[in-house]
Amino acid sequence: MSAETVQFRRASPGDLEAAIPLLYSSGPPVFDYIFKHAGHSSQDFLRYTFMDGAGELGYKNHVVGEMNGKVIAIGAAFGGDTTLPFFLAAARQIASFYGTACLPIVRHGLQVERIIQPPQGRLHYIAHLGVDPALQSKGIGAKLVEHLMQQGRKDGRSQAALDVSVLNPRAQALYERLGFKFSDQRRSDIQEVPSHNRLERML
Repeated sequence: MSAETVQFRRASPGDLEAAIPLLYSSGPPVFDYIFKHAGHSSQDFLRYTFMDGAGELGYKNHVVGEMNGKVIAIGAAFGGDTTLPFFLAAARQIASFYGTACLPIVRHGLQVERIIQPPQGRLHYIAHLGVDPALQSKGIGAKLVEHLMQQGRKDGRSQAALDVSVLNPRAQALYERLGFKFSDQRRSDIQEVPSHNRLERML
C-alpha cells in the first residue's frame, strides 16, 4: 500500500473505534497526564470528547485518512480564533465527564499549556497526528501534513506550526524534511511530560 491511495475527509462519529487509538498515539504521555484520573483511562475521555464533537478533541475538528475503506490516519489543524471556544468546550466536557473530580484535570491541562501553547492569531496550528503503526514510513504522515497545510492556504493563513516531543526525533526529522524549522523549545518541569520543540514554516 502506498500513500497515493490514501483519501482524506472530515471525521465523523462513525470513525470512533479506529480514530481513538490513532488520536491517543499522537501524545500518550500528555493525554495520560491530563486525563487519566478517577478510575478512567485517558482514552475513555478521548472517546467521550470525540463523540461530543465540539472542541479541540471532537470529531468536528479532525480529518481522517482512509485506505481501502479503513481509517488509518488522523490529524487536526486550527488557528488562534479557536482558543476561547475550545476552552469553553473543554471546560464543559471535563465537568460533565469527571464531575466533582474535575479540578485535577483542569490543573494538569493548564500546566501542559505552558509547554504546548495554544496558537495565537492567524497561525495555522497542526496537531494530533497519528498513523497506523503498520503503515508508518510509507509517506502517509507526510501526505497528511500536506493536506492539513493545504487547508491553511485555503483559509488564507500564511504560517504553520506544530509541536513535537523531544523524545520523538523521528517525527521531528519528518517535519524538517517537509520544510519545518525549529523555532523554540519549551522545557517541561513535569516528570511525566517531556519538553517539546515548536517547529514552523511558511505555507
